Amino acid sequence: MRGGASREAAFDSPSATRPRLSGAMAPPLPSPSMAPPGLIHSAPGLLDTCALPQPPAAATMSGPAAETPSAIQICRIMRPDDANVAGNVHGGTVLKMIEEAGAIISTRHCNSQNGERCVAALARVERTDFLSPMCIGEVAHVSAEITYTSKHSVEVQVHVMSENILTGTKKLTNKATLWYVPLSLKNVDKVLEVPPVVYSRQEQEEEGRKRYEAQKLERMETKWRNGDIIQPVLNPGVTMKLMDEVAGIVAARHCKTNIVTASVDAINFHDKIRKGCVITISGRMTFTSNKSMEIEVLVDADPVVNNFVKRYRAASAFFTYVSLSPEGKSLPVPQLVPETEDEKKRFEEGKGRYLQMKAKRQGQAETQA
Repeated sequence: MRGGASREAAFDSPSATRPRLSGAMAPPLPSPSMAPPGLIHSAPGLLDTCALPQPPAAATMSGPAAETPSAIQICRIMRPDDANVAGNVHGGTVLKMIEEAGAIISTRHCNSQNGERCVAALARVERTDFLSPMCIGEVAHVSAEITYTSKHSVEVQVHVMSENILTGTKKLTNKATLWYVPLSLKNVDKVLEVPPVVYSRQEQEEEGRKRYEAQKLERMETKWRNGDIIQPVLNPGVTMKLMDEVAGIVAARHCKTNIVTASVDAINFHDKIRKGCVITISGRMTFTSNKSMEIEVLVDADPVVNNFVKRYRAASAFFTYVSLSPEGKSLPVPQLVPETEDEKKRFEEGKGRYLQMKAKRQGQAETQA
């Protein structure tokens, strides 16, 4: 590629250093009889958490543990090590908090009835939009809610609000949809059944079923396109954070300006990252529009202690970044000039994704108008 367009970055990390599921480390949530819903409990080094009352339109849980909340919130103040040099919080930091909230609520729900104990593993992250930058000193409020369950999966929708603690002003910064499946603690290769939820309106279940069928079709298309399978994984938050960091390096090298994550296309997990593996995360720019850049990020696992298993693809995703001026306004980005046939093919595929998403946003805007 010409014009400074060949931008790649890689990050190696042993998977053994990744932490356990955040739900096991979080402090206890206050019960409604002990504290008001807005009370925040803090513990050194841990995320601040508080239980939220269930919205009237939310799906409710059925079974012996029906009192288990179907919505939770994780809160944390953003610190300097969460952000880039311009003070904007890394998209990977937000992605990690989103996944932690989803893992906590889905694991709680999957264990809400008597039966085999399990842990909810992330199977897929739908497109995640970064609507507004978050800055150092602001408080992130990550709200997760169970919106649909199938026989073996849980849909969790997550909204992230940023709060300026000086003025009290809040704004929506992120929206995401995640799918989890329950894996047995006795055998993590065994998928268990999900306790059903009771919907307040029949339309909720029908809309949820449509979303389930749509993401199932997309997973099948990914399988057909890549020739591999999509598997649920445990504790993917650290990997997702590193993927965003690598994409950010590629974008920053290309623009030489302040860059922020604009969106993340569906993150697909192709295989589990096994203990003792070294993961290599690489990124390459695939497409540029006038004011955005698409970076493909690949995660490969190398089982260095096992000579019988070859290096394999563990995860992949497309990140979209935008360039910002010192005043926070979007800037034009240098155009990518593909040269080889593979580069031209990836560029046209990225252009197709860009135009498809642009048309979708325009359709949504017309519908709301």
